[in-house]
Amino acid sequence: MAVRPSVAVIDYGGGNLRSVRRALVAAGADAYLASTPSEAERADAVVFPGQGAIGDCMDCLKRTDFATFLKQWIAADKPFLGVCLGLQALFEHSEEGNQAGLGIFKGKITRFPVTEGLRVPHMGWNEAYFVPGAGLTEGLGVNGEPFYFVHSYRLVETEAKLVWCTTDYAGKFVSGIRQGRVLATQFHPEKSQVKGLQLYRNFLTLVSR
Repeated sequence: MAVRPSVAVIDYGGGNLRSVRRALVAAGADAYLASTPSEAERADAVVFPGQGAIGDCMDCLKRTDFATFLKQWIAADKPFLGVCLGLQALFEHSEEGNQAGLGIFKGKITRFPVTEGLRVPHMGWNEAYFVPGAGLTEGLGVNGEPFYFVHSYRLVETEAKLVWCTTDYAGKFVSGIRQGRVLATQFHPEKSQVKGLQLYRNFLTLVSR
């Protein structure tokens, strides 16, 4: 039997952690919740599933020293996946609460503009369009694959080389980034049924690369 990769799911006090862990287990991982950097550092891969307000999230990351851990883990190009707020926190600044992020990548998080006929938060199924040749898309529709979103803020501009996929809602925004073995998605794979599990499986292949 093949060894299941060990995945630490960062427990920063937010919700949705256990559903992420269960989805990773279903995708083939030995996933566990890690509430301290020392518990996470022994893993083969790290998943940061963010929910809630970014100010509370950043306070917790700094208090637990996960902020330093994540910067070092990502700088070393170790397998990492951020989900929803776990994507937004990687960037320089968010309009939500005028909050500084980790600043690992260049870019700002802004609120969806008021647009007639569109509700905020952006909630429900929407298409993610993967950049041609972006990789890690086995089993996914590169010309549009539906995933589940729940968010009021989004990444509009960042370095083009980071963009893994985009989505259209009140204009185009970046719904996924990739750099080496580092990934992050604005949508929730754990809420996205079969295709979400496929994305987790694709992520787990980074452990052996």
